[in-house]
Amino acid sequence: MRDCARLRSGLRLLAGMVAVLLGVAQADAGERVRLGFGHIASNDVLADRRDRWRSASHVASLVWGRQWQGLLPERFGDVIELRMGLELITPEYITSPAAFIDRPYAAALSAGVHSHFRRGGTDFAAGVDLVMTGPQTRLGDLQASIHDAVGIDGPSAAVLAGQIDNGLHPRLVFEAGHPVQLAPAIELRPFVEARWGVETLMRAGADLTLGRIGGAGELLVRDHVTGHRYRVTGGGGRGVSLVLGGDIARVEKSLFLPEPGFRREPVRQRLRAGAHWQGARGRASGFYGLTWLGEEFVGQSEPQLLGSVTLKIRF
Repeated sequence: MRDCARLRSGLRLLAGMVAVLLGVAQADAGERVRLGFGHIASNDVLADRRDRWRSASHVASLVWGRQWQGLLPERFGDVIELRMGLELITPEYITSPAAFIDRPYAAALSAGVHSHFRRGGTDFAAGVDLVMTGPQTRLGDLQASIHDAVGIDGPSAAVLAGQIDNGLHPRLVFEAGHPVQLAPAIELRPFVEARWGVETLMRAGADLTLGRIGGAGELLVRDHVTGHRYRVTGGGGRGVSLVLGGDIARVEKSLFLPEPGFRREPVRQRLRAGAHWQGARGRASGFYGLTWLGEEFVGQSEPQLLGSVTLKIRF
């Protein structure tokens, strides 16, 4: 009964999301255009060469709005983002269940609608996602196939059998960030974030951008796993920018660490650093970043290091 209620709730939420998208599609084509596309892929193999915990994720965004002029509009809904993502969370050892308490295997697919706007010098982002979990995502099978193709052991049947159950869950996301120009090419952006649903938490942190690429005048979207902000609307020019950031979160609930069998850490920390690069005339751009993730559950043996990459080429 509970699963049916969740399914009905998820379907109602999905219907609302479709209605928003239909509103975007029916808008005057002369007023609303596609502003850009962005994505970021993260994997611990790209950093510490391990395959555990926050093992792999990918998120991509398509954004529509009126002609981009380098500033967000003041009205909610004028800029609409369609966001899609996948995530794999694994135990430390994916070939056999650990003898000690370790987190369960979790697979998640998500799709959502978000809006970005600015008021009083503060940037806001708010939206809703629908998150599908469990074997129904087939992500465990996909990971096993990829591992087989490259000749390494994939998740065992025993590990997959203990994964998070099938489900359809809403997720609400809200962020407020206030960019401060410390110099023409140096931007500090403190932010706060609230998430409710699959994981319920409150987060506060800041990002520092050194350079013009990925700075003022562009729209960036935050990856929820690493905290890195990936570019959606590209700016002009060429060059390299360095980014530094960090945040701390108070976690109230996590579907990925079901109680009472698993005990989540009530506080999470993240530290990150990376570089945006853009070639001549903006035809090619990329990003590489590292993220240090503190322990997320009682019994996690050590923190984790993730690598994140983006590559965009326009022909």
